[in-house]
Amino acid sequence: MDNGKVRQQTFCTFPDFCLMATTLPADVQHLTEDTSVALASQIQFADISTNLTESPIATSYMCAGTGKPILLIHGFDSSIFEFRRLVPQLSANAQVWVMDLLGFGFTDRTTDAPITPTAIQQHIYSFWQQQIGQPMILAGASMGGAAAIDFTLNFPEAVEKLVLLDSAGFAAGPAMGKFMVPPLDGWATTFLKNPGVRRRISQQAYYDRTFVTPDAELCAALHLQMPNWKEALIAFTKSGGYNFLTNYIQKIEPPTLIVWGRQDKILGTKDAQRFQQTIPNNKLVWIDDCGHVPHLEKPRNTAQAIVSFV
Repeated sequence: MDNGKVRQQTFCTFPDFCLMATTLPADVQHLTEDTSVALASQIQFADISTNLTESPIATSYMCAGTGKPILLIHGFDSSIFEFRRLVPQLSANAQVWVMDLLGFGFTDRTTDAPITPTAIQQHIYSFWQQQIGQPMILAGASMGGAAAIDFTLNFPEAVEKLVLLDSAGFAAGPAMGKFMVPPLDGWATTFLKNPGVRRRISQQAYYDRTFVTPDAELCAALHLQMPNWKEALIAFTKSGGYNFLTNYIQKIEPPTLIVWGRQDKILGTKDAQRFQQTIPNNKLVWIDDCGHVPHLEKPRNTAQAIVSFV
């Protein structure tokens, strides 16, 4: 399946884990939800060669299923675990890939690669070249949607169709950017790392707050234990993020599916209609009783919309 050098994690069958490889935090053994444990057992690392640094970038990813390739891109300060509930719903009908972006998730942050939208775009392209190698369906959630838009505009030959899940693009970048100067940068990341703060953000992301379980909180925080989490987050935020996309969205060429939670309290719902009015060839699907993360809160409905579109 893979053309690059791969290091695969070793896990036992749920609920007991074998001896953990050092590339994932040891707390992964405390996951309890079936979908979380299943995804953890499928995480691999590929050494992706890029033009960003002399050494390859150890990139965390997983792949499941056969058929048309779909690559899923996570949101800001998130990881591969964001798609733990969507992958099982999609993999019966497609070959589903999930990768951690440069500077995020469990992908190596200790190289000298810059953490900017341009570098992220190049990293995705190198991953696509070395692992997938054919036109794909590219799906991005929240900030991942902005990264997917940026990639599609620069590498249209790689993207057959685009899927935006409550996507950034029109919205401004992380508000904490203006605080990313010493010593405020350290204070800002310490604030974001606080479990209570992260819990409140998660509660805002869902329509049904009962989804914010201990397992969900662990999934959302595991990557914080990776080396250089703080440094990479500061570097990306100082870059300005994807604030430059607004005037380019109208140039998206591939057919685009816009999936949006009708009760999104993070981005609201106006941007869904802006995407619909701006992207030349698109379809908008609303997910009822759903907040900012339809792939987590309504994975079956989200998968049905994607499979129908594909």
